[in-house]
Amino acid sequence: KEFFMKPELLATAGDMEAGYAAFSYGADAVYLGLNRFPARAEAVNFTRDELDALTAYAHSLNKKVYVALNTLVQEAELPAVLTALQECADCCVDAVIVQDMGIARIVRQHFPSLQLHASTQMAIHNLEGALTLKKWGFSRVVLARELTLREIEAIRDASGLEVEVFIHGALCYSYSGLCQFSSLETTRSANRGKCVYACRNVFRTQDG
Repeated sequence: KEFFMKPELLATAGDMEAGYAAFSYGADAVYLGLNRFPARAEAVNFTRDELDALTAYAHSLNKKVYVALNTLVQEAELPAVLTALQECADCCVDAVIVQDMGIARIVRQHFPSLQLHASTQMAIHNLEGALTLKKWGFSRVVLARELTLREIEAIRDASGLEVEVFIHGALCYSYSGLCQFSSLETTRSANRGKCVYACRNVFRTQDG
């Protein structure tokens, strides 16, 4: 049985202006970060009021907003996570994008109105990973960028999940979700939203 879904053009929104521009130029949805817990912690990101305004605007156009809470969260940060999730629920965002399974559990138990999207930081490279996420209540998986089109198609068809893939902007050279390069080089962890993208620097081999 073949599985079909309408393609969705999804763009990142670093701030309000970028969000409005994305919708104006044809995006079906945007993803964005709040002031805490996005994988791009040093971007401008959104306040609660800005999130509410952009989500209302998107819904007036029959478009969607996803919030990235896709970093690993420490125990002392859980109250702040609950606050962020409550803001997402109050603003009626269409989904939250997560890496930490603890956040996913909190969403399932306490914020059932929020859809769960699995971040590429979760490093889903195969069908078994996708099926596990489906069992845990995820509706979409952002597949690892290393997969081929044939592998993506097979996972989509067999899992029945929505699948999302990068078509522009993923310039990292390490495996999705498994990179420790930034942390090792500078103590700034990609899993905490502070990647320095060291892999984009110029390198030379010893014989070159």
